[in-house]
Amino acid sequence: MNSTPRYEILLQSAPIDINACIGQVMSPSCGGIDVFIGTVRNATKGKTVTHLEFEAYEAMAVSEMKKIAEEAIEKWPVETVVIRHRTGRLEIGEVPVVIAVAAAHRDAAFDACRYIIDTLKQTVPIWKKEFFEDGAHWVSTHP
Repeated sequence: MNSTPRYEILLQSAPIDINACIGQVMSPSCGGIDVFIGTVRNATKGKTVTHLEFEAYEAMAVSEMKKIAEEAIEKWPVETVVIRHRTGRLEIGEVPVVIAVAAAHRDAAFDACRYIIDTLKQTVPIWKKEFFEDGAHWVSTHP
């Protein structure tokens, strides 16, 4: 494993390249790569979703995501972390978030990836608005 863990954080309006995220964490010293891919689903609580919109306080969101990556690297023997999140309008099936984590062993990769997505959803100032056929509402940051 590299002596210096690394991470990449990106908040973007363009589509996320999932393969690029995986490629960034691949390493001959890592036997486990865990990837979380969030997608826009077509329904919530029995209501048809037409699309989502994400807004962020960009400077604070990036800062918080860096902090989360650093915490994951501290807690688990993780070599590389990539966190990418989209803003703007996303259609059904599009990808708003990708988290990729590489570690020497799978348990660390799984645990760190789960920690990152769970913490991101609770602490990062990125807001999601769901649009339905009959209106829209902002989604609570604490499910």
